Order: sequence, then structure tokens, then C-alpha cells
Amino acid sequence: MIKFKPGNLRVPQFQRPVYVVAGGTTDYRKYYPEYKLEELCMMAFRMLLEENDLKLEPLEVKGMINMACYGEFADHFQDQLLCEAKVHDYLGLDPLPNVGIKTGGATGGYTTLVGANMVASGYANCVLVMGWERMDEVDTRTGNYYISTAACKDFETRLARMYAAYYAPMARRFAHIFKVKEEIRAAIAVKNKGYAWMSPFAQQPAKLTVEEVLAGRIACDPLRMHECCAMSVGAACMLLCDEETAYKLSDNPMRLYIAGGTHTLRVADRRNMEIPLLPHETPGMYDWMEKELNEPYPGFQSFLASRFAAYMAYRMAGITKEPCEEFDLVELHDAFTISDLQTYGDVGLRPYGREEEYITSGDAYYGGRCPSNLSGGLLGTMHAVGATGIFQGIECLWQLQGKYDKFHGDPKMWERYGKKKPADWKSLQIPRRRRAMWISHAGVGSHVTCGILVNPEEV
Repeated sequence: MIKFKPGNLRVPQFQRPVYVVAGGTTDYRKYYPEYKLEELCMMAFRMLLEENDLKLEPLEVKGMINMACYGEFADHFQDQLLCEAKVHDYLGLDPLPNVGIKTGGATGGYTTLVGANMVASGYANCVLVMGWERMDEVDTRTGNYYISTAACKDFETRLARMYAAYYAPMARRFAHIFKVKEEIRAAIAVKNKGYAWMSPFAQQPAKLTVEEVLAGRIACDPLRMHECCAMSVGAACMLLCDEETAYKLSDNPMRLYIAGGTHTLRVADRRNMEIPLLPHETPGMYDWMEKELNEPYPGFQSFLASRFAAYMAYRMAGITKEPCEEFDLVELHDAFTISDLQTYGDVGLRPYGREEEYITSGDAYYGGRCPSNLSGGLLGTMHAVGATGIFQGIECLWQLQGKYDKFHGDPKMWERYGKKKPADWKSLQIPRRRRAMWISHAGVGSHVTCGILVNPEEV
């Protein structure tokens, strides 16, 4: 077993507090030919500047930005290298410095992590973090191939040309080890797509039953089509600030903590590792896994990068109790139902081996102890890869600020995107607004960030 040395587990420390004050997004679609990528980014930027109840005029806010961090998964999709420069110019932010970040599906999360460190270090007081993906300029088969090359090209890409093929054996292995029925995965799809029904930004909202999900077309056995996210087009952005700037711009900024983790691309070649324990876990509680299951950790069933990111972020934010008690909302990276299910154990929503209880207990649902993916998640709302980890953070921000209804319930917001607000729309605003957490996840767990927003007025 490989064990960590003390230096490996040093908890990151920001040199000064970092806050999130505003967010902006587009809606998300399979095809978006009406607008150029730069125009979509401008739409998100304008929402950030104009619709977040900031205390200064939009041009004054724009005049406070010192730095921009941009996330884009793959240049291939729009056949444009250095797209960051085009977007930066279009937003009118030249000659301020900017940097591009690429970490697969976790690009949005790592873009936020880099932006936070810019503020925490004192390099900047006000940082724009923005992400996007333009996945409609290639056909689905080509897009799947591009995405599949984010796996190890020596050992894995050649086995399949689509990511569902990497997660399908994980679903088989997880079900075999922990005796989980496929109805649990189907329930996750029903839940998240149902919440997307309440979002004007959603690409694939649906009212489904477990039976309908299980009767659906197979994408890659055992994963059905409804268990897999779709390719999306769209952009999202957040504004990160130091404390003085945050309160100059907003009456209710949210404090940000964020940490990352990484692990090998070769998911079938993971070496047995020591399990980093979360603050509420106790030594020896996972000895049974090696003794009874004879399974290495993280094996084929868990994501060490997620566990490592949570290990760090929880300690940064002072999380000491069970996550279901500490958080009022989590947004998880449900690119596939199985990745969502696997993450429950990694971030401690339930102990390893009992992940399904997060669903069966009702904790994961609106009204439960710690609902997940009220945004609709990746399955229901979006996976414009570079934007995803930022969009999730925005949904957490608006929930903690009590603005879910403003951005999801206004009929004009639906009309903006050519939609009609559903007659059966209901608010998913969380009643307690202390803390929210989101996971941004790449590949088969190669890069992961854990972001935590804390409401200073409630904690």
C-alpha cells in the first residue's frame, strides 16, 4: 500500500479571504448557431455585471477587474487556438493579463481555483473567471472522439471512442462490489432531469420515471441514454474579489474555499492507496474494505482525486461534521449516473460502501437534509465542459444569496431563451443558506476540484 507523507497532506491556506460576488450564464443547447462564441461569452458577462444587484454601475464594476482566468476544454471544437485572446478582446478587457486553463471536465473548477489563488495571493483584487465550450461545430461522433482522447491514448482511448465506454465497466464493478441495483442509478437520472425542468438554462429537462429510464436505449451497457449527459454549447462566469472589494460591490458576497486533486488517467491501473480520511471519519472505519472485499483503494469504484480535493477543502473551510449536516446544497459532477453515485462516498455524503443510502434516505432530494443538483446537473442542464465547474458554482452562489427564484422563476428569463415557464414550475430555493459545495470532475477522475461557498451571515 502506498502511504502519504506529512508534506503530501499539507492543507492549503489562502493568504487573505476570497469572495464570490456575482455570476452570469447563458442557457445551454445542443446547437447554438445564432451566436458566435464571443457573443455567448458577452451574454454571460453582461448578466454578471447587470443582474446581480451589485452596488456599482456595470462599467464601474468592469473597471475594477485586474485579471481574467479562462477555461476551455478543447481547442478542437471551434478550431481556434488561443481562444482566450479572442474572448478577452471581445469583452473589452485588453490589455489586462489573462490565462487559459485546461483540465478536462474539471476545467471550470480549476479555472476558479486559479482565480481564487490570484486573489488570495494579492496578485489581484478582482478576477473574472469564465468558461465555455462550443461543441456544435462537429458532429456527435467526432465530438465523442475528441473527448475520448482525454483518456490515456496508450492504453484506453484505443479501447473505445466514447467516454460512456470508460464509465460502463465502472458501473458494473461498483454494482458488483457494493450490491447496488440499477434502479438507484435510474433514480438519480429521474431526480436531476426533473430539477432541470425548473431551470430556464436547461438543455435536457425531462419528467421521467425509473421504469422509463430503465426501458431507455442503451448508450453503453449498462448505461442508458438518460444516464449520460449530452454535449452542450454555452458560457458561464463568476467574479472573485478580496474582502474589501467584495463588500464594496455586494451586500451579500459568499466566502470561497477551493482545493484540487489529481489521479492517473489509467483507471484500470490504479495502485492501492491509503484512504485520506475526511474530518468526521475515524481511523479503521474502512479496514473492512480490504479484509472483506479484497479490493484495492480507490480501485475501479472510487475517485481518489475527489477524496483528496474534499480532504483539503473541508479542512480549509472548517468542515468537521458529516457533510449532510454541514452543507445545505451540493452540486456534483453527474456526467453519468454512476459518476454521481461514486462521488457520494468520495466526498463523505455517505461512507464508502453505503453510497446508495444518500438516495434511498431522501437526503439527496429537495426537502432532504442536503439536496444535490437542484440546478439539474450535467444530466439535465448542461455540460459545456469549460463552463460546467463555473456554472455549478453560480448555482450555489444564487442559492446562498436567496436568488433562485429571481434567476429561475421569472417568466422573462424563460422568454429570453425562447421558452415558456412551465405551468407546474415550483421554487427549489433552499430554506437554510449556510454553506454549499460543488465538485468539478475530469475524465475518469484525473482532475477534481472541491469548491465550498460559505454565507458569512449564516455561519
